[in-house]
Amino acid sequence: MSSESFPYPVAISRLSDGDSRDAQDLRAIRWLLQQTGGPIIVITPSRNFDSESIELLIPTAGTTHLIGRESSSRSFAGRRVLHFRPDRECIDALWGVTADAIAVVEFAPNEAIELINTARPTRLFHDRTVETSADESLELLTEILPDDVSEIFEFIAKQAAGYSPGMKWNEEARRNADMMKYPDRWKDVTVEQVRAKCQQLKMRPKDVDTVTDLLKRRKQGRRFNVTSYRFS
Repeated sequence: MSSESFPYPVAISRLSDGDSRDAQDLRAIRWLLQQTGGPIIVITPSRNFDSESIELLIPTAGTTHLIGRESSSRSFAGRRVLHFRPDRECIDALWGVTADAIAVVEFAPNEAIELINTARPTRLFHDRTVETSADESLELLTEILPDDVSEIFEFIAKQAAGYSPGMKWNEEARRNADMMKYPDRWKDVTVEQVRAKCQQLKMRPKDVDTVTDLLKRRKQGRRFNVTSYRFS
């Protein structure tokens, strides 16, 4: 399965009832080996990790093993990538990379939710394989978001998509100023609606976290230093 943002096959191996970590790892490996492409690169959080299956894969001919901080977007080019238990920062770094295929072994539930909603990966469970379709719950949440707020996030997402690191500081400043100067616009907007909108717009995980954290703090009564930035 692929999407416009991830124009190559992507899969995520997820843990479910009656499953085991070893079986979860093995599903990702088997899926990746079935994909066409270049040599395999295995990325783990550290040199020491707990996976018998991946330990057996790494010594095979043509396979490269890197830890997360050693990898870069250039590492992925022309490779089939096995990403073992990436955190949200590592998942965020997948936006904009070029690879032949990527298989992710998820660690914590919903740690990779933005990847699922953007890449529409094949989801690998112990008893079934599921192709990801549009999330109807996102559609329901974003339908009730006020038009002017939707337009703000559409503008932010468009701007962020133009920069490889994601959202720039000035876009964050614009939104801070808008929340402070136009509180009525934001009073009925929920954190869940904003998260859904950002995911629908395929924003990267760190930008989704930044946006929702700012709204959450504003709902808690926190105030921001504002600039001359505004949306309308």
